[in-house]
Amino acid sequence: MVDFGRFEVLTFDCYGTLIDWETGILSVLKPILFVHRKDLPDERILELYGQLEAEEEKGKYLPYRQILQNVVKGFGQKLGFVPSAFERKALPKSLKFWSPFPDTIEALGKLKTKFKLAIISNTDDALFAQTAKHIQVKFDWVITAEQVKSYKPSLNNFQQALKKIGIPPEKILHVAQSVYHDIIPAKNLGLATVLVRRRGAGATLPAEGKPDLEVPDLKTLASMV
Repeated sequence: MVDFGRFEVLTFDCYGTLIDWETGILSVLKPILFVHRKDLPDERILELYGQLEAEEEKGKYLPYRQILQNVVKGFGQKLGFVPSAFERKALPKSLKFWSPFPDTIEALGKLKTKFKLAIISNTDDALFAQTAKHIQVKFDWVITAEQVKSYKPSLNNFQQALKKIGIPPEKILHVAQSVYHDIIPAKNLGLATVLVRRRGAGATLPAEGKPDLEVPDLKTLASMV
């Protein structure tokens, strides 16, 4: 059982943990694939998205807007079509409309009364600023890929977050939905971790890693605290 009393800060992944990114991703990619007569089940679309995004994020740093455009281009290369310029830009343009999970705002509000909160996210500052309007809860720190010029699961993202927050790792609890992006690198740096297992994290690469705690949603985590 996790001893919540020893933590001062909760750090969060954003997309997939706080924001329903799988619904957002599918709302863009399914119409594009339909236009190009490509019929894939939702699970396969998300699986392919996870593979393409991870591959893009491994290379030389590019802004997340460009990563998302390249993912759409990658779908075309994998499935045999050429997306238009409008279609390539559709995914980053849609991000500002992606909604929080139903339990996100209330749970964060409760957690904010007991801890300082931070975001460690694979995104651009401007994109997160649009998302923050939906979340409504003010974070004490926001660390983006744009700021640190790398993407999780790079240890650099967490190392830079630790520097910015400025307290020992043992006083921080990291909360995320991706074992690949978050649980493994966070634990490698001595952070305790909570895996939020929403709908199976179909848009992230599968990976083996053991969190300190697993919950089905943020509401459950807030009630335990």
